[in-house]
Amino acid sequence: MPADDILQLVTILIILVLVMAAAYITTRYIARFQQGTRSGNNIEVIETYRLSPNMYAQILRLGKTYVAVAVCKDTVTKLAELQEDEVIISDTASAEGSSFQDILARLKKPSGEDADKRKEGQE
Repeated sequence: MPADDILQLVTILIILVLVMAAAYITTRYIARFQQGTRSGNNIEVIETYRLSPNMYAQILRLGKTYVAVAVCKDTVTKLAELQEDEVIISDTASAEGSSFQDILARLKKPSGEDADKRKEGQE
């Protein structure tokens, strides 16, 4: 009966590969769908700062207007309207459109200070 056991093992492996392929294809489809529904030209979250576990302060761009809002569990409150020159947009905001591979490579690359400290420790 070892032939039956091997056949069962091969069958289970084939089913596993098919399930994994279906999960991969479904994930890719959902990611494309979500990205398509999320991309807009008039509304953008510039920055988010966590104040407490269920409260955030956000800077939003609505058209050409910048607004600071407080986002709580059940409410959103306008705090202030900002001028364009008061808003500082950092380079990390552009990472949203980057691929996972680019972000991972950026995280793996040591910064200048870290690399210098490692070199000093090795000498």
